[in-house]
Amino acid sequence: MALMPARDLRIVFAGTPDFAARHLAHLLAEKFQLVSAYSQPDRPTGRGKKLVATPVKAIAQEHGIPVKQPLKLDEAALAELAAFEPDVMVVVAYGLLLPQAALALPRFGCINVHASLLPRWRGAAPIERAILAGDRESGVSLMQMDAGLDTGPVLARAATPIAPHDNSETLGERLVALGCASLVSTLEQIAAGTALATPQAERGVLYAHKLRKEEAGIQWVDSAAAIDRQVRAFYPRSPAYCRYQEQRLRILRAQVKPGTGVHAAPGTVVDIDHDAMTVACGNDALVIDQVQLEGKNPMTLRELLNGRPGYFSRGALLLPAA
Repeated sequence: MALMPARDLRIVFAGTPDFAARHLAHLLAEKFQLVSAYSQPDRPTGRGKKLVATPVKAIAQEHGIPVKQPLKLDEAALAELAAFEPDVMVVVAYGLLLPQAALALPRFGCINVHASLLPRWRGAAPIERAILAGDRESGVSLMQMDAGLDTGPVLARAATPIAPHDNSETLGERLVALGCASLVSTLEQIAAGTALATPQAERGVLYAHKLRKEEAGIQWVDSAAAIDRQVRAFYPRSPAYCRYQEQRLRILRAQVKPGTGVHAAPGTVVDIDHDAMTVACGNDALVIDQVQLEGKNPMTLRELLNGRPGYFSRGALLLPAA
Protein backbone atom coordinates (compact mmCIF):
# COMPACT_ATOMS: atom_id res chain seq x y z
CA MET A 1 0.00 0.00 0.00
CA ALA A 2 1.35 3.42 -0.96
CA LEU A 3 2.57 5.63 1.87
CA MET A 4 1.41 8.73 -0.03
CA PRO A 5 0.89 9.95 -3.61
CA ALA A 6 4.29 10.69 -5.18
CA ARG A 7 3.19 14.16 -6.33
CA ASP A 8 2.35 15.03 -2.71
CA LEU A 9 5.96 14.59 -1.59
CA ARG A 10 7.37 17.86 -0.27
CA ILE A 11 10.66 18.08 -2.19
CA VAL A 12 13.62 20.33 -1.52
CA PHE A 13 15.96 20.40 -4.53
CA ALA A 14 19.69 21.14 -4.21
CA GLY A 15 21.85 21.69 -7.30
CA THR A 16 23.81 24.31 -9.19
CA PRO A 17 24.79 23.77 -12.89
CA ASP A 18 22.71 23.13 -15.99
CA PHE A 19 22.89 19.35 -15.46
CA ALA A 20 21.05 19.86 -12.17
CA ALA A 21 18.65 22.49 -13.56
CA ARG A 22 17.46 20.05 -16.22
CA HIS A 23 16.44 17.60 -13.46
CA LEU A 24 14.64 20.35 -11.57
CA ALA A 25 12.78 21.37 -14.73
CA HIS A 26 11.76 17.75 -15.31
CA LEU A 27 10.34 17.40 -11.80
CA LEU A 28 8.33 20.56 -12.35
CA ALA A 29 7.05 19.29 -15.70
CA GLU A 30 6.02 16.05 -13.98
CA LYS A 31 4.01 18.09 -11.43
CA PHE A 32 6.04 17.21 -8.34
CA GLN A 33 5.76 19.55 -5.38
CA LEU A 34 8.95 21.61 -5.05
CA VAL A 35 8.94 23.59 -1.82
CA SER A 36 12.43 25.08 -2.06
CA ALA A 37 15.63 25.07 -4.12
CA TYR A 38 19.19 25.28 -2.79
CA SER A 39 22.08 26.37 -4.98
CA GLN A 40 25.63 27.64 -4.75
CA PRO A 41 25.98 31.44 -4.43
CA ASP A 42 25.92 33.42 -7.70
CA ARG A 43 29.41 34.08 -9.02
CA PRO A 44 30.85 36.80 -11.30
CA THR A 45 30.96 35.76 -14.96
CA GLY A 46 32.39 37.20 -18.19
CA ARG A 47 34.60 40.17 -18.81
CA GLY A 48 32.41 42.48 -16.77
CA LYS A 49 32.42 40.06 -13.81
CA LYS A 50 28.69 40.49 -13.45
CA LEU A 51 26.88 38.25 -10.99
CA VAL A 52 24.79 35.68 -12.85
CA ALA A 53 22.17 33.40 -11.32
CA THR A 54 23.04 29.71 -11.29
CA PRO A 55 20.98 27.61 -13.72
CA VAL A 56 19.09 25.99 -10.83
CA LYS A 57 18.31 29.37 -9.29
CA ALA A 58 17.06 30.69 -12.63
CA ILE A 59 14.65 27.76 -13.12
CA ALA A 60 13.41 27.98 -9.54
CA GLN A 61 12.75 31.72 -9.77
CA GLU A 62 10.83 31.25 -13.03
CA HIS A 63 8.44 28.97 -11.14
CA GLY A 64 8.20 31.01 -7.94
CA ILE A 65 10.13 28.50 -5.84
CA PRO A 66 11.98 29.96 -2.83
CA VAL A 67 15.76 29.85 -3.37
CA LYS A 68 18.40 29.56 -0.67
CA GLN A 69 22.13 30.00 -1.36
CA PRO A 70 24.01 29.50 1.92
CA LEU A 71 27.80 29.41 1.89
CA LYS A 72 27.54 26.47 4.26
CA LEU A 73 24.81 24.51 5.96
CA ASP A 74 25.35 25.87 9.43
CA GLU A 75 22.85 25.91 12.29
CA ALA A 76 20.89 28.85 10.87
CA ALA A 77 20.74 27.30 7.38
CA LEU A 78 19.59 23.97 8.83
CA ALA A 79 16.80 25.74 10.72
CA GLU A 80 15.63 27.28 7.42
CA LEU A 81 15.75 23.87 5.75
CA ALA A 82 13.74 22.27 8.55
CA ALA A 83 11.08 24.97 8.22
CA PHE A 84 10.24 23.68 4.71
CA GLU A 85 9.25 20.32 6.30
CA PRO A 86 10.69 18.28 3.42
CA ASP A 87 9.70 14.68 2.81
CA VAL A 88 12.77 14.21 0.64
CA MET A 89 15.74 16.25 -0.55
CA VAL A 90 16.91 15.69 -4.13
CA VAL A 91 20.58 16.56 -4.68
CA VAL A 92 22.10 16.90 -8.16
CA ALA A 93 25.59 18.40 -8.59
CA TYR A 94 25.05 20.77 -5.68
CA GLY A 95 28.73 21.34 -4.94
CA LEU A 96 28.30 21.45 -1.17
CA LEU A 97 28.64 18.45 1.13
CA LEU A 98 25.61 17.89 3.33
CA PRO A 99 26.30 17.42 7.04
CA GLN A 100 24.68 14.54 8.85
CA ALA A 101 22.16 16.93 10.40
CA ALA A 102 20.92 17.89 6.93
CA LEU A 103 20.80 14.27 5.76
CA ALA A 104 18.58 13.39 8.70
CA LEU A 105 16.07 16.22 8.25
CA PRO A 106 13.80 14.96 5.43
CA ARG A 107 11.29 12.24 6.24
CA PHE A 108 12.73 9.92 3.54
CA GLY A 109 16.27 11.28 3.66
CA CYS A 110 18.29 12.73 0.80
CA ILE A 111 18.73 11.12 -2.62
CA ASN A 112 21.44 12.02 -5.09
CA VAL A 113 21.56 11.73 -8.89
CA HIS A 114 25.18 11.01 -9.81
CA ALA A 115 26.50 10.81 -13.38
CA SER A 116 28.41 7.55 -13.17
CA LEU A 117 27.94 3.87 -12.46
CA LEU A 118 28.97 3.87 -8.82
CA PRO A 119 31.32 3.05 -7.22
CA ARG A 120 33.31 4.05 -10.30
CA TRP A 121 33.90 7.80 -10.54
CA ARG A 122 32.71 9.13 -7.24
CA GLY A 123 33.26 12.86 -6.96
CA ALA A 124 33.16 16.10 -8.90
CA ALA A 125 33.83 15.32 -12.59
CA PRO A 126 32.51 11.84 -13.44
CA ILE A 127 31.54 12.54 -17.07
CA GLU A 128 34.91 14.02 -18.04
CA ARG A 129 36.90 11.41 -16.14
CA ALA A 130 35.05 8.55 -17.83
CA ILE A 131 35.92 9.94 -21.27
CA LEU A 132 39.52 10.70 -20.33
CA ALA A 133 39.96 7.15 -19.07
CA GLY A 134 38.59 5.65 -22.28
CA ASP A 135 35.62 3.99 -20.54
CA ARG A 136 33.24 2.22 -22.87
CA GLU A 137 30.24 2.74 -20.61
CA SER A 138 28.80 5.38 -18.33
CA GLY A 139 25.45 5.95 -16.70
CA VAL A 140 23.63 7.41 -13.72
CA SER A 141 23.24 6.13 -10.19
CA LEU A 142 20.60 7.29 -7.71
CA MET A 143 21.72 6.76 -4.16
CA GLN A 144 20.43 7.24 -0.66
CA MET A 145 22.94 9.74 0.64
CA ASP A 146 25.11 9.15 3.68
CA ALA A 147 27.91 11.19 5.20
CA GLY A 148 30.56 9.93 2.74
CA LEU A 149 31.42 11.26 -0.71
CA ASP A 150 29.04 9.39 -3.06
CA THR A 151 29.23 6.30 -0.86
CA GLY A 152 25.55 5.70 -0.12
CA PRO A 153 23.54 2.63 -1.16
CA VAL A 154 22.19 2.69 -4.72
CA LEU A 155 18.44 2.95 -5.34
CA ALA A 156 18.58 2.81 -9.15
CA ARG A 157 21.07 2.83 -12.00
CA ALA A 158 20.90 3.14 -15.77
CA ALA A 159 23.76 2.65 -18.23
CA THR A 160 24.67 3.97 -21.68
CA PRO A 161 27.61 3.15 -23.99
CA ILE A 162 30.25 5.84 -24.57
CA ALA A 163 30.56 6.11 -28.35
CA PRO A 164 33.93 6.92 -29.99
CA HIS A 165 32.63 10.37 -30.98
CA ASP A 166 31.03 11.25 -27.62
CA ASN A 167 32.18 14.37 -25.83
CA SER A 168 31.09 15.68 -22.44
CA GLU A 169 28.17 17.50 -24.04
CA THR A 170 26.70 14.59 -26.01
CA LEU A 171 27.27 12.07 -23.23
CA GLY A 172 25.88 14.55 -20.70
CA GLU A 173 22.69 14.92 -22.74
CA ARG A 174 22.03 11.17 -22.54
CA LEU A 175 22.85 11.08 -18.85
CA VAL A 176 20.38 13.89 -18.18
CA ALA A 177 17.65 11.88 -19.88
CA LEU A 178 18.54 8.74 -17.90
CA GLY A 179 18.79 10.70 -14.67
CA CYS A 180 15.42 12.41 -15.11
CA ALA A 181 13.60 9.18 -15.86
CA SER A 182 15.30 7.33 -12.99
CA LEU A 183 14.57 10.18 -10.57
CA VAL A 184 10.84 10.14 -11.28
CA SER A 185 10.57 6.35 -10.89
CA THR A 186 12.65 6.43 -7.70
CA LEU A 187 10.48 9.13 -6.12
CA GLU A 188 7.40 7.09 -7.02
CA GLN A 189 8.94 4.03 -5.35
CA ILE A 190 9.83 6.04 -2.25
CA ALA A 191 6.26 7.32 -2.00
CA ALA A 192 4.92 3.78 -2.50
CA GLY A 193 7.27 2.31 0.09
CA THR A 194 8.85 -0.04 -2.45
CA ALA A 195 12.28 1.59 -2.90
CA LEU A 196 15.20 -0.76 -2.26
CA ALA A 197 18.78 0.45 -1.71
CA THR A 198 21.73 -1.81 -2.48
CA PRO A 199 25.13 -1.18 -0.84
CA GLN A 200 27.87 -0.20 -3.26
CA ALA A 201 30.54 -2.76 -4.10
CA GLU A 202 33.78 -2.41 -2.16
CA ARG A 203 35.85 -3.07 -5.29
CA GLY A 204 36.10 -0.82 -8.32
CA VAL A 205 36.09 2.49 -6.44
CA LEU A 206 37.54 5.40 -8.44
CA TYR A 207 37.40 9.11 -7.66
CA ALA A 208 36.58 11.70 -10.32
CA HIS A 209 38.71 14.51 -8.96
CA LYS A 210 37.89 18.07 -9.97
CA LEU A 211 39.41 19.01 -13.33
CA ARG A 212 42.50 21.23 -13.28
CA LYS A 213 43.00 23.88 -15.97
CA GLU A 214 46.39 22.51 -16.93
CA GLU A 215 44.83 19.14 -17.78
CA ALA A 216 43.31 20.77 -20.88
CA GLY A 217 46.78 21.54 -22.27
CA ILE A 218 47.69 19.31 -25.24
CA GLN A 219 51.11 17.65 -25.40
CA TRP A 220 51.64 16.43 -28.95
CA VAL A 221 54.06 13.71 -27.79
CA ASP A 222 51.02 11.95 -26.35
CA SER A 223 49.19 9.42 -28.51
CA ALA A 224 46.46 10.62 -30.87
CA ALA A 225 43.99 8.45 -28.95
CA ALA A 226 44.86 10.16 -25.65
CA ILE A 227 44.62 13.64 -27.18
CA ASP A 228 41.30 12.73 -28.82
CA ARG A 229 39.91 11.73 -25.42
CA GLN A 230 41.25 15.00 -24.00
CA VAL A 231 39.50 17.03 -26.72
CA ARG A 232 36.21 15.22 -26.16
CA ALA A 233 36.36 15.32 -22.36
CA PHE A 234 37.02 19.06 -22.07
CA TYR A 235 34.48 20.16 -24.69
CA PRO A 236 32.55 22.41 -24.30
CA ARG A 237 33.30 23.68 -20.78
CA SER A 238 37.05 24.28 -21.09
CA PRO A 239 38.31 23.11 -24.50
CA ALA A 240 41.68 21.43 -24.93
CA TYR A 241 44.33 23.74 -26.34
CA CYS A 242 47.84 24.05 -27.74
CA ARG A 243 49.96 27.00 -28.97
CA TYR A 244 50.25 28.34 -32.51
CA GLN A 245 51.72 31.62 -33.72
CA GLU A 246 52.22 32.73 -30.10
CA GLN A 247 48.52 32.33 -29.34
CA ARG A 248 46.32 29.74 -27.68
CA LEU A 249 44.61 27.48 -30.21
CA ARG A 250 41.65 25.51 -28.89
CA ILE A 251 40.87 22.17 -30.52
CA LEU A 252 37.12 21.57 -30.45
CA ARG A 253 36.62 18.53 -32.65
CA ALA A 254 38.99 15.85 -33.91
CA GLN A 255 39.34 12.17 -34.64
CA VAL A 256 42.17 9.67 -34.66
CA LYS A 257 43.82 8.67 -37.94
CA PRO A 258 45.85 5.50 -37.31
CA GLY A 259 49.15 4.84 -39.09
CA THR A 260 49.69 8.50 -40.05
CA GLY A 261 52.38 10.99 -39.08
CA VAL A 262 54.89 8.40 -37.88
CA HIS A 263 57.83 10.12 -39.63
CA ALA A 264 57.01 13.68 -38.54
CA ALA A 265 57.72 15.51 -35.32
CA PRO A 266 54.73 15.57 -32.94
CA GLY A 267 52.63 18.66 -33.61
CA THR A 268 53.50 18.85 -37.31
CA VAL A 269 50.69 19.42 -39.84
CA VAL A 270 51.28 16.48 -42.19
CA ASP A 271 48.24 17.01 -44.41
CA ILE A 272 45.62 19.71 -44.94
CA ASP A 273 42.65 20.47 -47.17
CA HIS A 274 39.73 22.88 -46.97
CA ASP A 275 37.90 20.86 -44.32
CA ALA A 276 40.53 19.43 -41.98
CA MET A 277 44.19 19.21 -41.09
CA THR A 278 46.09 16.14 -39.93
CA VAL A 279 48.57 16.63 -37.10
CA ALA A 280 51.25 14.12 -36.10
CA CYS A 281 51.17 12.91 -32.51
CA GLY A 282 53.43 10.69 -30.43
CA ASN A 283 51.55 7.77 -31.92
CA ASP A 284 49.27 8.02 -34.98
CA ALA A 285 47.77 11.39 -35.99
CA LEU A 286 44.79 13.60 -35.22
CA VAL A 287 42.44 14.96 -37.87
CA ILE A 288 41.16 18.36 -36.71
CA ASP A 289 38.16 20.09 -38.29
CA GLN A 290 36.93 22.58 -35.68
CA VAL A 291 39.01 25.08 -33.72
CA GLN A 292 38.83 28.35 -31.82
CA LEU A 293 41.41 31.12 -32.08
CA GLU A 294 42.18 33.29 -29.09
CA GLY A 295 39.46 35.91 -28.67
CA LYS A 296 37.38 34.46 -31.53
CA ASN A 297 34.26 32.34 -31.85
CA PRO A 298 34.47 28.61 -32.61
CA MET A 299 34.77 27.85 -36.32
CA THR A 300 35.28 24.97 -38.70
CA LEU A 301 38.63 24.74 -40.42
CA ARG A 302 36.91 25.62 -43.70
CA GLU A 303 35.51 28.82 -42.17
CA LEU A 304 38.91 29.76 -40.77
CA LEU A 305 40.79 29.16 -44.04
CA ASN A 306 38.16 31.01 -46.04
CA GLY A 307 38.84 34.06 -43.91
CA ARG A 308 42.57 33.49 -43.45
CA PRO A 309 43.98 31.58 -46.43
CA GLY A 310 47.26 29.91 -45.60
CA TYR A 311 46.86 30.33 -41.84
CA PHE A 312 47.71 26.65 -41.53
CA SER A 313 49.89 24.84 -44.09
CA ARG A 314 51.59 21.51 -44.48
CA GLY A 315 54.72 21.45 -42.37
CA ALA A 316 53.42 24.02 -39.86
CA LEU A 317 54.18 23.16 -36.23
CA LEU A 318 51.59 23.31 -33.48
CA LEU A 319 53.35 23.73 -30.16
CA PRO A 320 52.40 21.95 -26.95
CA ALA A 321 50.60 23.87 -24.23
CA ALA A 322 53.01 25.74 -22.00
